[in-house]
Amino acid sequence: MIGGTWQTSASARSWSFPVARIAAAMVVLPVFLQAPWVRLDPFSATLFTGVLIATGLVLHQSRSQTASDLGSLLVGFSGSWLAGCIFWGWLRAHPVLHLPVEAFALPVALGGLQGRWRLAATFYLSSLLGTACTDLAMAATGVMQFWPAVVTASLDQAPLLLHQAGLHLLQPLPMATLVIAAVLVMIVGRRLNPNNSNSDGDTGAMAAAVLITTLWVDGLFLLSALLQPGLSGLIE
Repeated sequence: MIGGTWQTSASARSWSFPVARIAAAMVVLPVFLQAPWVRLDPFSATLFTGVLIATGLVLHQSRSQTASDLGSLLVGFSGSWLAGCIFWGWLRAHPVLHLPVEAFALPVALGGLQGRWRLAATFYLSSLLGTACTDLAMAATGVMQFWPAVVTASLDQAPLLLHQAGLHLLQPLPMATLVIAAVLVMIVGRRLNPNNSNSDGDTGAMAAAVLITTLWVDGLFLLSALLQPGLSGLIE
């Protein structure tokens, strides 16, 4: 879907498509790899940040444009990975700290937008924007109140609490809020589409892919909360 949505010009198509798809995959990766790893051993998951950074730096020096771009993405991804490990490993019962922890590298990322680490900075900032949208939507719908109880509950109680949170979102006002939030994210994604003359083709396609993928992940998380809460990464 992403590849079909974020069309680029012929000159950028050869490399912006893979970058956008890889970036989208990196948004999904924490759900399947980081979440269970952090639950089992947050310390080793945090140390893995060094592997991501080292690999990214080596690849970024490659003469291959694809390898260099992948290296840059890995460096940007390492910032999101580190923040996720710290929060979900030790601070997960305090949702008010989620966004501040995720934003720890914001000054560095803003400074990198104009240099050779533009892709890394854009990936991190796009991921941070997606996180901010998710957290704001949770706060606006009132579901944030369930968060501390869910992540600290016992194995037998957590699925029930998470299911209750999902049911809360099905009420008219929370659901309307979610729809509005989703539409706003889609509009931002469309404006980042490189077909828009005001956007930067390479980073625009990637940022759009990150935001839209975040939206899909949030939707799948809601479905899992309603249908199979035990599959959620929030539950120990």
